[in-house]
Amino acid sequence: MRLPLRRITGELLNREWKVNARHALYRQDGRWYHQLEQFPGALFDDRGYILFRTRDEYLRCRYLAIGDEVNVRRGISAIPGYVRVR
Repeated sequence: MRLPLRRITGELLNREWKVNARHALYRQDGRWYHQLEQFPGALFDDRGYILFRTRDEYLRCRYLAIGDEVNVRRGISAIPGYVRVR
């Protein structure tokens, strides 16, 4: 019997990796996200995450193109402070 695959979410990785973000979002390739709304907030990809302690830190990050959604052209792994977990 096959076990069901777990759906990967920001909340799941936030708990498993003990990041303690109030808002956690996941995107496999780390390039596109909804907006973070609570802080500290974290953006996750398959290999790690970037944590923004405050809204101001998030809004001032020059690696993010924040509009209605958030575009990260080179992926979150290119942002200084990115934490590689796997």
